[in-house]
Amino acid sequence: MQKFALLSVSDKSGLVPFARSLVKEHAFTLLSTGGTARMLREEGIPVSDVSERTGFPEMMDGRVKTLHPKVHGGLLCLRDNPDHLKAAEEHDIAMIDLVVVNLYPFEETVARANVSFEEAIEQIDIGGPSMLRSAAKNHRDVSVVCDPVDYSRLLDAMNSDQDWSSLRRELALKVFQRTSSYDKAISDYFSNQVSNEPNMDSISGFPSSLAIKANKSVTLRYGENPHQQAALYGDFLDYFDQLQGKELSYNNILDISASAYLIGEFERPTVAILKHTNPCGVASADDLETAWERAFATDRQAPFGGIIVVNNTLDIGLAEKIAEIFCEVIIAPGFTGEALALFQKKKNLRLLVSKSGFGPETLQEVRTVPGGFLAQDRDQKRINPKEFEVVTERQPTDQEWRSMLFGWKVVRHVKSNAIVYAGDERTLGVGAGQMSRVDSSQIAVWKAGEAKLSLSNSIVASDAFFPFSDGLIAAAKAGASAAIQPGGSVRDEDVITAANERGMAMVFTKARHFRH
Repeated sequence: MQKFALLSVSDKSGLVPFARSLVKEHAFTLLSTGGTARMLREEGIPVSDVSERTGFPEMMDGRVKTLHPKVHGGLLCLRDNPDHLKAAEEHDIAMIDLVVVNLYPFEETVARANVSFEEAIEQIDIGGPSMLRSAAKNHRDVSVVCDPVDYSRLLDAMNSDQDWSSLRRELALKVFQRTSSYDKAISDYFSNQVSNEPNMDSISGFPSSLAIKANKSVTLRYGENPHQQAALYGDFLDYFDQLQGKELSYNNILDISASAYLIGEFERPTVAILKHTNPCGVASADDLETAWERAFATDRQAPFGGIIVVNNTLDIGLAEKIAEIFCEVIIAPGFTGEALALFQKKKNLRLLVSKSGFGPETLQEVRTVPGGFLAQDRDQKRINPKEFEVVTERQPTDQEWRSMLFGWKVVRHVKSNAIVYAGDERTLGVGAGQMSRVDSSQIAVWKAGEAKLSLSNSIVASDAFFPFSDGLIAAAKAGASAAIQPGGSVRDEDVITAANERGMAMVFTKARHFRH
């Protein structure tokens, strides 16, 4: 019985040798359309136009060519069903045993700058998804390929004597995953383009239904703990090049994400050291080496096994200092050759080049809860001091302003309840994740004491308001001369009075930065 393969692809990579093997080694008769058929003929590969089988020409600028019973009947016919076979014979429908289709490049088209709505619409594939779905539905009898990387796998299976029904099912799954992501890309584009979109909440900007779709990037060794299985989905790895070291772990990925968002806050040369997604030392300076000394001085114990991120090229001077301690991951926009050579002596150390910055633009994030999801805008709104209000009798000095702005950038990346003591563009003490704000403050003061850093004339930054004056009074006793906090407590006046009585300057930012 004659075997037919239908080939119609947008991405033509690898198609010619694959098609030649189908004809020469496996005796397929090729059917094709448009540019695919033209390319095969130019390569001397025998091929027939689909229109010859259907009896209908391609029409409407190629919009209608494969939507025909002689195509879909040949795909959907169950070979062991007598009624199906009888209908196929009555209507001269030949069986199609293989479909090779990939889709119009809609995603690539809409990703380009200044693409018109009409251009985007023309890249919505109709016949391709229809053929793929028909073939995938009937994968017991029909093989289907939507990705050129699978050409060799299919040929290997054809050349073997073993049953390859499991491969056909796997390729069918890949088809449904691909058509699903393709439809989602189109839906997302329309949601952004159509005014008064009925699926969008006009106030929040969030869709009334949430579809989450991402391909698995890598299976991880385990999750947060060795007894938990884990995998990474989506395009996270597109933002980084890993130069060396062990594969990234679940916890590494969380820490790297937190590091990238934090370092995006700063333009001056900055070093940040993080542990369990919390900053334990951050500093800016005229050069990275100075910034490192100040960041590391905040806490010389917590960075063990932590993450180090910088926002300038990391050179040998800094590399020599970092090499003195054990850390899991180092992230930089670039490394000098000398720095790389030094780090290569530590084979397990993971070095990452950050290819795209995570600046303070608004992003959305999704978290799972039992039975559903929580979605919100990421807390990355650009800090605007013009929105702040000085609420005390004394105005902050220029030095206090610089320290407060620095501390405010850091504190919103610390788990709540969060307290950061800072001075001269450096952290002096960090208190994170405590049930009481006073507890966080006490921890930050204790950490500064352990590091032998003076809090005299420092500033204290709090991610949420001081609910009572005791937190501010404790900061003053520790040496803080100024405070920056959101304000908004029913006892704000008590806190302001306590600040005035101690000669402190205090700024209300009117923006809270809880991190749970």
